[in-house]
Amino acid sequence: MNNIFKPKFFSLLRLGINKKTIINDILAGIVVGIVALPLAIAFAVASGVSPERGLITAVIAGFIISFLGGSRVQIGGPTGAFIIIVYGIVEQY
Repeated sequence: MNNIFKPKFFSLLRLGINKKTIINDILAGIVVGIVALPLAIAFAVASGVSPERGLITAVIAGFIISFLGGSRVQIGGPTGAFIIIVYGIVEQY
């Protein structure tokens, strides 16, 4: 139970990685990517930047979230609440 709040990357290194876990993680990543990429494009447009910047941000953020995520059961991706924050930053700079 103690390992549930450690990033999955670090807990897998200690526990070992098996083929079933890798396949399940790849399939889950594909599903999350299918949902997250169009959502990132929409959020970029709503924030006033180009769709390309939304895609780049989604890919970079996806890797960072996956590597340093809060737990093995966490799903990370773009969030609609950040549109207002990002729009304000884009307008300011």
